[in-house]
Amino acid sequence: MTDRRLLRLDVENFRSLQRVSLPLGSLTVLVGPNGVGKSNVLQVFRFLADIIKTDLDPALSSRGGFDELAFWGGERPPTTMRIAVQARWTSHASTAAPDEYELAIRRRSDKRAAEGYTISRSESFRFKRTKGRGRRITVSGEEALVTDIAAGNKNQLDDSGERSLGISKLSSGLSTLPRLASSEGGEEVSAMADGLASFRVFDVDVTAARRPSRLNRAELSTSLNQWITPRHSRHRRSVELADDAGNLALFLVRLSLNKPLWNRLLEDARTVLPNLEDIRFASFGGAAEHVSVELVERGLRRPTPLADASFGTVRLLSLLAMLYDPAPPALTCVEELDHGLHPQALELLVERLREASERSQFIVTTHSPALVDRLEPEEFVVCERDENGASRIPSLSADEVRDIRTASEGLPLGELWFSGALGGGL
Repeated sequence: MTDRRLLRLDVENFRSLQRVSLPLGSLTVLVGPNGVGKSNVLQVFRFLADIIKTDLDPALSSRGGFDELAFWGGERPPTTMRIAVQARWTSHASTAAPDEYELAIRRRSDKRAAEGYTISRSESFRFKRTKGRGRRITVSGEEALVTDIAAGNKNQLDDSGERSLGISKLSSGLSTLPRLASSEGGEEVSAMADGLASFRVFDVDVTAARRPSRLNRAELSTSLNQWITPRHSRHRRSVELADDAGNLALFLVRLSLNKPLWNRLLEDARTVLPNLEDIRFASFGGAAEHVSVELVERGLRRPTPLADASFGTVRLLSLLAMLYDPAPPALTCVEELDHGLHPQALELLVERLREASERSQFIVTTHSPALVDRLEPEEFVVCERDENGASRIPSLSADEVRDIRTASEGLPLGELWFSGALGGGL
């Protein structure tokens, strides 16, 4: 099991997440009605990843600026947005002494500015180093302050004191500080940034997944070991499953080179698609060759092109491809896992999610009681929204969920949730 884990997410004033503190396990499944904020949890991670890729100002601007992204409820608009995470990413991190990152974005009215306000940001990184020592890096204005922390006291400064470094006024430490020297904490900040940047929000576009993929023979001739370079590595793989599964055909071709993984995926697909006998590939075209997926089905004289397969079939194959990814990102978020799938397919998918969560952490949203029936209390998060428009996530702790299930003489969680005993209903 991978030791790289996100342990907790704390959010204030991000969309409907006015004040949310969410513990995260290997598999976290968010349930609740539409509009309670499940998708906003996933969008927090997309926002952090965009900050690393493009920096803070572009990530804010692409979302309409501070006022569009900040919480809309309450009597007054907020002036501060905050995101904090705890994780095990760096070499010496543990559950008891996690890596910590916090970002605060502040809005100040300014009639001279084009938008009528100006933005400032502050950041804090905290991580453990060798022999019990810790390190804190704080970013404010145009200064990054590197501080060593004495062993056994997270607030007491070490004798080595503080070092001040320059940074652009609105640049994020996530995007710029990985360039620090190792002695200044660059290696640890880089590990934290790589973990955040490798988050994936997987949302299958069935129309795109049906299409053939352009076939690059040079890519396919590379060794399997070269292809499965970890996603969070700075060296990108030759073939990486797109977040919308738009290159599904090419990814499946490459996955078929790993016979043990491919045979397991085929077995799962046959279990859920009883008429399926095999999955084949057809290539066509001249200089710009393409590859498409074909399904060999019992009783049919010819294979069925994936372009003609059902919505649920395409979505199922996309999800299985994601779950059998040999080099997944640190965290994968999946919207509406159950969408378009037969309820009996969900038991297999939950089993595969648990297996895959030994290599990558998962946050999943669902509206399916049949899927929830197969969960444990620590995997299950009820989401609600209060009268002020703020999300309550989680609205029950895992212990409270466990107690309610015990009092009901062990009824499945999906049945309890659908009945309203756990909240999170209409």
